[in-house]
Amino acid sequence: MRPRPGAPGVAAAAALLLLLLLPPRARADEHEHTYQDKEEVVLWMNTVGPYHNRQETYKYFSLPFCVGSKKSISHYHETLGEALQGVELEFSGLDIKFKDDVMPATYCEIDLDKEKRDAFVYAIKNHYWYQMYIDDLPIWGIVGEADENGEDYYLWTYKKLEIGFNGNRIVDVNLTSEGKVKLVPNTKIQMSYSVKWKKSDVKFEDRFDKYLDPSFFQHRIHWFSIFNSFMMVIFLVGLVSMILMRTLRKDYARYSKEEEMDDMDRDLGDEYGWKQVHGDVFRPSSHPLIFSSLIGSGCQIFAVSLIVIIVAMIEDLYTERGSMLSTAIFVYAATSPVNGYFGGSLYARQGGRRWIKQMFIGAFLIPAMVCGTAFFINFIAIYYHASRAIPFGTMVAVCCICFFVILPLNLVGTILGRNLSGQPNFPCRVNAVPRPIPEKKWFMEPAVIVCLGGILPFGSIFIEMYFIFTSFWAYKIYYVYGFMMLVLVILCIVTVCVTIVCTYFLLNAEDYRWQWTSFLSAASTAIYVYMYSFYYYFFKTKMYGLFQTSFYFGYMAVFSTALGIMCGAIGYMGTSAFVRKIYTNVKID
Repeated sequence: MRPRPGAPGVAAAAALLLLLLLPPRARADEHEHTYQDKEEVVLWMNTVGPYHNRQETYKYFSLPFCVGSKKSISHYHETLGEALQGVELEFSGLDIKFKDDVMPATYCEIDLDKEKRDAFVYAIKNHYWYQMYIDDLPIWGIVGEADENGEDYYLWTYKKLEIGFNGNRIVDVNLTSEGKVKLVPNTKIQMSYSVKWKKSDVKFEDRFDKYLDPSFFQHRIHWFSIFNSFMMVIFLVGLVSMILMRTLRKDYARYSKEEEMDDMDRDLGDEYGWKQVHGDVFRPSSHPLIFSSLIGSGCQIFAVSLIVIIVAMIEDLYTERGSMLSTAIFVYAATSPVNGYFGGSLYARQGGRRWIKQMFIGAFLIPAMVCGTAFFINFIAIYYHASRAIPFGTMVAVCCICFFVILPLNLVGTILGRNLSGQPNFPCRVNAVPRPIPEKKWFMEPAVIVCLGGILPFGSIFIEMYFIFTSFWAYKIYYVYGFMMLVLVILCIVTVCVTIVCTYFLLNAEDYRWQWTSFLSAASTAIYVYMYSFYYYFFKTKMYGLFQTSFYFGYMAVFSTALGIMCGAIGYMGTSAFVRKIYTNVKID
């Protein structure tokens, strides 16, 4: 259904959904991060889960912990990203006031029957630990421990909190778990806590520095990988420059009727070189609707990656819960015209007529892939009662963003693309009858080129993949976005250079099917990334079970596919400019 211009309901819904994605404005104490003396400080209980899988989390009170006596406070999700990441904050019931010490005191009692004991024993066997928040600062604690023989199990019952303050702001929180109590059925276990306030010299802006790991992310291997990738870029750029200069020199020699040519020029002469396919090289690709939708989606993913990395370098998004995901969703929705522009203009240049269908496919290609995977994993999460289960209301919000924000903006981009750059202006006329493709050696076949094309781009990023995987699947906070920006630039340059070289040799073999070959040879990087994720899963993690396995490989498939579409679009765009350039300089009789 086409949206009616000026419809206030749709416009208001779109504005409301975009506001939902924006970072929260300061409203109250913990949102402003400022407190008065003896003002309430809230301790939120978040999740509990196995140490060896950061992503498998459950609500804190899914274990039979008890709640303090203080009146409950309900927590709402400030952002969509917080809801999608399974942040389930529940009030602890502990009475904490700013700069007001609390001596050791019992806040609740657990009536330990056999069922509750079994739940605690299962958590201790699987090394469960929990996460809490005070003033947005995360705190971690272990549930309990077993004895050396694994026969008796003990629960930590005493939470000793030390909170550092600088002026009227909280800058540091430390938790010490004490009070080890043996789990015996049909007994009562008292849970206690204490709070000690201490003055700190840590600046509020630097309070997250203790959670970072410079020795890991700024290791010499990280620097070496960047240098290694940079040398690869120099080599590939030199190779492509040599090909370009050699091609132009050969053309100049031909039109100047120079007699002197070296052996390589004679081998790749005009008799059977890339010039012979000038009448077919700009022929529309097979399946242009899908192809143009993939190119448009890849351009949008690149724009989102670039903008989000720049914002992360400026804003330190890791300091706010869910802010990275919220920013990514907001930027993706806002950059939908990029998808429509590049996809729609390419489809129009290739003579496509079903542009509305192309627009729908381009708009929903990535959201359908992400949401489909997320909803599948969501069913497994619901079965396991995990906090990662996405609420129904959040699913509706995501669907509304797709229909009322992404689709209209994609329509705008498609219309602009078709009108501004939708006319074919190829430097060579396309023949009415396709030229037969001659036989060639096996290593010049498009399938072989596609398989080999992703090796060098993957080689330029695989060290960075290790750091990114570790920050997502282990307990590290990724903060070196300057490295990520350099790697993105290097990846783009390497991808373009590799696809140009592959296309050049393909055209020299008089095979003009370069569009899909350039896209797929660059996109094959995703295959190697996904293969690397298998290695990482089996040798770098200790995950197990249906939920952890499906969660890991499901989202790694989404990540790899999105990376492949982005690389494919980058490779095609660079190769398209190269092909247009070399055929522009050729005079066709």
